[in-house]
Amino acid sequence: MTATGLDVFDKTLQSTHIWLDEIISDLGPDKRIAWRVLGAVLNVLRDRLSADLSAHFAAQLPLLVRGLYYDQYEPSRQPSQVDTPEQFIAAVARLLDNTRPVDPKDAVVSVFGVLSRHLSEGLLVNIRQALPSRIAALWPEVVG
Repeated sequence: MTATGLDVFDKTLQSTHIWLDEIISDLGPDKRIAWRVLGAVLNVLRDRLSADLSAHFAAQLPLLVRGLYYDQYEPSRQPSQVDTPEQFIAAVARLLDNTRPVDPKDAVVSVFGVLSRHLSEGLLVNIRQALPSRIAALWPEVVG
């Protein structure tokens, strides 16, 4: 028997916990902070992508993470004018204001690493190509 009674829920919970555990291994043992970090980085990334690419990206996220990704989504504001790593990191920092101190650059690198390990190579290449090169440089190389 499944924990929730629905395989789709069990799968998204399991996948989400795996992602959070990977962030925890980078940033520390607080699952709530890992969730906030994941949401902050995903929201800044989402807003920097075109609406079409953002939708393709979201389709590969676990269902629960997809909900976090679309939290407070305003597609008419895409893509944002975040053009430098400093602006990207500052936008993440603003979303993490009310948490225990987390280095926002470490947060970005951690979440980008999680995405690199769990999403398709083709999608990752498309996302990196859509980002300004200096922001894309924060992303671990996609290994094929």
